[in-house]
Amino acid sequence: MANNKKLWSWLAGIFLVSFGILGLLGREIYVQAPPVPERVVTTSGQELFTKADIQTGREVWQTLGGMQLGSVWGHGGYVAPDWGADWLHRESTTLLDIWAKRDGAKNFAALSLERQAALKARLQSELRTNKYDAKTGAITVSPDRAAAIDIVGDHYAQLFSSDPKLSGLREQYAIPEKTLSDPKQREQLGAFFFWTSWTSVTQRPGQAISYTNNWPHDPLVGNQPAASLGIWSIASVLFLIIGVGWLTWYQARKGEDEHAVVPASDPFLRVNPTPSMKATTKYFITVVGLFLAQIVLGAVTAHYAVEGQQFYGYNISEIIPYALTRTWHTQLGIFWIATAWLATGLYFAPMLSGHEPKYQKLGVNILWGALLVVVIGSFAGEWFAVQQKLGHLQNFWFGHMGYEYVDLGRFWAILLFAGLMIWLTLVGRALWPALKKPGETRGLIGMVFVSTISIGLFYGAALTWGRHSPLSMIEYFRWWVVHLWVEGFFEVFATAIIALIFAGLGLVRARAANTAVVFSTAVFLTGGILGTLHHLYFSGTTTPVIAWGAMFSALEVVPLALLGVEALHNYRATKAAPWVQTYKWPILFFVGVSFWNLVGAGVLGFAINPPISLYYVQGLNLTPSHGHAALFGVYGLLGIGLMLFCLRTSYRTTAWSDAMLKPAFWALNIGLGAMVFLSLVPQGIYQAYHSVTTGFWYARSPEVIHSPVMETLVWMRVPGDTVFSVGAIILALFMAKLLIGPRVKQAIGQVEPEPAMVPAE
Repeated sequence: MANNKKLWSWLAGIFLVSFGILGLLGREIYVQAPPVPERVVTTSGQELFTKADIQTGREVWQTLGGMQLGSVWGHGGYVAPDWGADWLHRESTTLLDIWAKRDGAKNFAALSLERQAALKARLQSELRTNKYDAKTGAITVSPDRAAAIDIVGDHYAQLFSSDPKLSGLREQYAIPEKTLSDPKQREQLGAFFFWTSWTSVTQRPGQAISYTNNWPHDPLVGNQPAASLGIWSIASVLFLIIGVGWLTWYQARKGEDEHAVVPASDPFLRVNPTPSMKATTKYFITVVGLFLAQIVLGAVTAHYAVEGQQFYGYNISEIIPYALTRTWHTQLGIFWIATAWLATGLYFAPMLSGHEPKYQKLGVNILWGALLVVVIGSFAGEWFAVQQKLGHLQNFWFGHMGYEYVDLGRFWAILLFAGLMIWLTLVGRALWPALKKPGETRGLIGMVFVSTISIGLFYGAALTWGRHSPLSMIEYFRWWVVHLWVEGFFEVFATAIIALIFAGLGLVRARAANTAVVFSTAVFLTGGILGTLHHLYFSGTTTPVIAWGAMFSALEVVPLALLGVEALHNYRATKAAPWVQTYKWPILFFVGVSFWNLVGAGVLGFAINPPISLYYVQGLNLTPSHGHAALFGVYGLLGIGLMLFCLRTSYRTTAWSDAMLKPAFWALNIGLGAMVFLSLVPQGIYQAYHSVTTGFWYARSPEVIHSPVMETLVWMRVPGDTVFSVGAIILALFMAKLLIGPRVKQAIGQVEPEPAMVPAE
């Protein structure tokens, strides 16, 4: 007990110190964010852009889908270019051609190597020198650069119109025709793209690196990896080795946990589901429905990489363009996984405490309705936004926020936050009696309670920015949601729930499970909180962010080193007693979680996390290979496993089909593996080669994205996607059979009793 209190103290200390450092670095990011100039002018005083143009251009970009259509600072979609990198290279080559023609050459390529070298040096001096005046708020550019800016701006104005000269490029970028009808908005969109380009090449005052730490890689303009990237990458590897070594030593010193005496029968047979527990079934039906919808939209989104405006010959881009299908696909992933976990909390809270609060079922039903309103309402708002049917103010509140994973408009985000507060209240008041009651599981219930509070509150980070907040700060808080809310506290919640399940089944000793959960949470949050910073290396941040992010994102991998042991223990649990076979496939889904945690979060995650690695591959297909393997492989399988546990204890008298769960499990895992390793990883490696040897702009260009190699690798997704889809369909059929199938009198050879509800000890 004393050791457990010590672990809780360590956990509290880690939490406070880590968030203290994260807060101080957030202030650093705010103070050092790239400035948005009041004006961009030439040396002769000609005004090119104003601050209002840049800010309005960002809002125009948001209505187009924002990060779902191309990327900014490397974050977003992968079919269209990274707009800042694309503008930067186009402006550079245009300026070189202007100078070459003045020298009498046809273009820059026609010059001698000596003259080319001289103009490259002039180009780097022109672009990298910081000519922002903090007193006047103006950026001053030369007349030659202004001419290049005008030419590049015209290119984007034509691209986002219906100009037939660029129809082929629009299709390659998956941009629909007549995207923007207002010429002024097209000009303002170009102003925003110019600003993102300016931040990526202009040196910070007094430093030899740009505002984005010399990202993206483009040797033509002198964007090469800074020394700090290599230094902190080496340090992160050393930190990882030290962490793994310490954890291995700790586990060896601790020794094996004392094995529990497995009960002769299933302890959960004593649990009689309450009305509110039964009401969660509709959540799980919703989970499967949203999961199937996500798969359909994923197939359409992937196909847009080949046919940018059509789906097997049918022009669908005018109704549901790429930006919209990708928005809905990514959002659905968050929605159905979160719904599964929220329903698990609502199901287990009364089960753990043996207490059904008054009006609990009503609250569960109201919350389900509220979640549907958020899903349907946000999807409708995003459609109206992308179809250019909302003004910029209306778009901010009801349309498309433009930021990946937090795309829903502010009104819908507030409703979602309110729904989480309702969930927090429902789970908290049902858990409270169990939390007050002394017992071996009290610590585990306390962890569930703390993580429930964190889940409810931390989504509030999505409400912290306004229409014109600095983009660096929006990125900072956006990753609070994506990394801390989704990847952090939901995982703590799930870990505690799983430990309670195994303790409730008598497969592990409650005291040992309690200690293990607090310890693993402490280890996870040690790297997980400050590891958030690895998403921000090139988002207008400074070197300290790279240092902290590199070191602590490496520590995120440390607890994954022993996942093989956890997977083995979970698998052995299925053979602990004959009655445990009742839970075989839910437990095997947890085994799958351990595997994909190691492969998706560990191997593929660490492959891109070190600063020097991410410098070259951020915004390439190695990122979604990690994303798919980690998001579905870990959190998706975890959500399905938790759902199956809830359904297994709730539907005791309904025919349960292990024969259907077996192919569903293997199809989902094999399909995911094929999708990742036959398509996404090879695509990412192919792009990474071009990013290293030529430049990031080229790795994201149509020459690479639509090369025969890349399009072949896109088609290589079909086998994996097909197998994966079959697994999802079987899972849906299993759910249908469970809910509408015939009733049985026996479950695993035991006559079903009619028990009173008792808490799981």
